[in-house]
Amino acid sequence: MYLATVLGNLLILLAISVDSRLHIPMYFFLCNLSFVDTCFSSTTVPKVLANHVLGSQTISFSGCLTQMYFLFEFADMDNFLLAVMAYDRFVAVCHPLHYSAKMTPQLCALLVTGSWVTASLNALLHTLLMARLSFCTDNAIPHFFCDVTPLLKLSCSDTHLNEVMILTEGALIMITPFVCILASYILITCAVLRIPSTQGRWKAFSTCGSHLAVVSLFYGTIIAVYFNPLSSHSSEKDPVATVMYTVVTPMLNPFIYSLRNRDLKGALQKVIGRKTCSS
Repeated sequence: MYLATVLGNLLILLAISVDSRLHIPMYFFLCNLSFVDTCFSSTTVPKVLANHVLGSQTISFSGCLTQMYFLFEFADMDNFLLAVMAYDRFVAVCHPLHYSAKMTPQLCALLVTGSWVTASLNALLHTLLMARLSFCTDNAIPHFFCDVTPLLKLSCSDTHLNEVMILTEGALIMITPFVCILASYILITCAVLRIPSTQGRWKAFSTCGSHLAVVSLFYGTIIAVYFNPLSSHSSEKDPVATVMYTVVTPMLNPFIYSLRNRDLKGALQKVIGRKTCSS
């Protein structure tokens, strides 16, 4: 799955970079999403594979905090980019004549830059809150990476502030983009229902359904893992849920967002054909 994630997302990055027809806002955001998904999976999976090969299950405290920081950052970036892409589709469907005027290169760059800054600051906040805690002698994490929930369970300090920040500030960071996505697709649905062609409606709804499926998978697992009391977490169920949004979702994104797209398919075929001819 990891190889499929990396290969699929890197092919998308390459195809968008070499095809000038794809240098538009939708593919600019998709390019960023592919990069983030590659980094997201690379934060955890290579370490898991290295531990399996070397027969070692250890990680330093600083390494654990570093891994947690990047997990927060890339998860937040996935979250923000899903919302930005939904807004882009809203403008394209509901205001097609003003699309170029609204989705300017400056606005696109601002949306992505703002997402990176917010994600970095949020990740830094939770990492610093974790770094101030002290931990018990038994530091075995019942997880395949340094996630915030199992780390809080290991702490001998008072974790009330950490939990409050996760359920308030963390919830705000996750829920605000989710609400934006829902609002965008409600407005898109209203616009699509006004399309006279049944085939046109079905095509639009099919595209929205695929996107909302990934959104539901991503947000559903994150809410299940993070936004409930610490005592309700299970060491058996939490790793399964986190695999869904750290490995499975990044692997599915290239197929759902890109490989069903005719323009991107053509660009990918050109890239693969060019590599085949050169070899």
